[in-house]
Amino acid sequence: MFTELIHLGFSNMAAINKAVAVISPNSAPAKRLIQEAKGKGLIIDVTNGRRTKAILIMENGHVILAAITPETIAGRVSASRRPELREQGGREEEF
Repeated sequence: MFTELIHLGFSNMAAINKAVAVISPNSAPAKRLIQEAKGKGLIIDVTNGRRTKAILIMENGHVILAAITPETIAGRVSASRRPELREQGGREEEF
């Protein structure tokens, strides 16, 4: 199996095939998850001081904070897995 890296901004990448979930940081349980990960030393902050817009929960328990939205991450994963979308500018044609 190969490692599929996704760009998270500011020259940072994450192995998206090792992610369990990509969630929004707005809920109380998400904020609690961040605090628990900080306490255990499992937080990886790749926001470069910007506001956290997405949380990636990894298989090994690490929590990655990103400054791009979960929708943007999903779009990048989709585009990397479907090369024909890149040729169309990232949009699927409707029939």
